[in-house]
Amino acid sequence: MKTNKFFATAVVAFGFLVGTTSFAQMKEKTVEVGGAPMYPSKNIVENAVNSKDHTTLVAAVKAAGLVDVLMLEGPFTVFAPTNAAFAKLPAETVETLLKPENLKMLQTILTYHVVAGKMNAKDIDAAIKKGNGKATLKTVSGGTLTAWMKGKDLYITDENGNSAKVTIADVNQKNGVIHVVDTVVTPKS
Repeated sequence: MKTNKFFATAVVAFGFLVGTTSFAQMKEKTVEVGGAPMYPSKNIVENAVNSKDHTTLVAAVKAAGLVDVLMLEGPFTVFAPTNAAFAKLPAETVETLLKPENLKMLQTILTYHVVAGKMNAKDIDAAIKKGNGKATLKTVSGGTLTAWMKGKDLYITDENGNSAKVTIADVNQKNGVIHVVDTVVTPKS
């Protein structure tokens, strides 16, 4: 009798678990970002909306009308600034960028954080070594980022000389990879 109760309880628990997370997702190697697992079987947008550390970025992507773009097949390499990175910007910058009249500027800044193709940290490191300590990455917005290493840490520098440290690398997605960064980078104005 105890075996039947145990089996019934296990079936109910398994059913609940499968109901909230697919069986395939339970087997995936995830990286936790902002308190949520990032699933390689989901696209960039499907994962980013679950990160508590990226609510500002998600709001900006929605306001810029870029959700559908980041759900495309890609692949994309996204340097994703955290809420704390956006908080480093001068007061009211984010609010100003989110206004409809600044749509083009917002789109340019956000796409400046995106590189076409999938570049894991290992790929970027190889490009840095090939470039004798620096790698130039062409962004979707048409600008460039310079990738470089400081010890074991990966950094990107924008066209204005501002640098962002990659705090979490290689967050693989169905349509690319995300590298979490601690600073918002901006194109040359």
